[in-house]
Amino acid sequence: MSPLLRRALPAAAAAGSGILVGAAMVATRAVIAQTGPASLALLRYAIGTCCLLPPVLLFTRVRFAPRDLLPIALLGIGQFGILIALLNFGLQTVPSGRAALIFATLPLLTMLFAMLLGQERFTSTKSAGVLMTIAGVGLALGERALPRGGVRVGPGELAVFASTLCGAICSVLYRPYLRRYPALPVGAFAMLASVGFLAILAAREGFYRAWPRFTPVGWLAVLFIGLCSGLGYFLWLWALRHTTPTRVTVFLALSPVTAAGLGAGILGEALPATMLLGLGCVAFGLWLAHRPGAPEGSAHPELVEG
Repeated sequence: MSPLLRRALPAAAAAGSGILVGAAMVATRAVIAQTGPASLALLRYAIGTCCLLPPVLLFTRVRFAPRDLLPIALLGIGQFGILIALLNFGLQTVPSGRAALIFATLPLLTMLFAMLLGQERFTSTKSAGVLMTIAGVGLALGERALPRGGVRVGPGELAVFASTLCGAICSVLYRPYLRRYPALPVGAFAMLASVGFLAILAAREGFYRAWPRFTPVGWLAVLFIGLCSGLGYFLWLWALRHTTPTRVTVFLALSPVTAAGLGAGILGEALPATMLLGLGCVAFGLWLAHRPGAPEGSAHPELVEG
């Protein structure tokens, strides 16, 4: 495989994952009023698991080492269970635009954590690209992210930041297991573990007392969210296997931009005047973070390419 293609494919996979996350956000906003947040998360990742399990069972023969089962399961619970619980708690008091801007710091936190563990080295170009995408998200969301009256940091904001930190840590810690095993079985097992955790949270919402009452359009939205989750998670892990965590997570900047665009087209939400400027900043930041010829920045070269 040529060096150009080896660099482009993980970037394309990460971009696809970021876009699918944004599309799932819009579908979630359309259906969240019909059920509880934990119940919706349970359905979402149960469907996602069902998407990943058939190809694993039919085409992949992987036997996990016993010592790796618990860490992979905990990573799935952290990324889908704890992260979602913290994010949903924060969204009870924090506007979605502001939460999206806080969550856009995930690649920055990922880069710092990866450097702390010696998986990446600091590079000014990549750092500038990460910061540019964060600024782009803020511009794309407009006053929904940064209201004129200022921002008060309260428990909700801290919960969203904690969920972001959880996502950054999981993105980095997946790396050793993705070097030992293919992305598909790792993703299926981690997501299956998260379903078990979310099943406990959904019980507190009365999920098992009655069958969920979605409208026909609501069921289609839930199915779409689950499909996006399964495919998006596989693309995410595949990209993490083939490049550094920062260069994968930086594409999460596409999620709020995608959500804003689809929200305007499907839900009739207004677009801020700075949307195009923000989109340009995100695109420029992504180019900087993946600039051809820029060093990958790993303190351990054997961890760079999968």
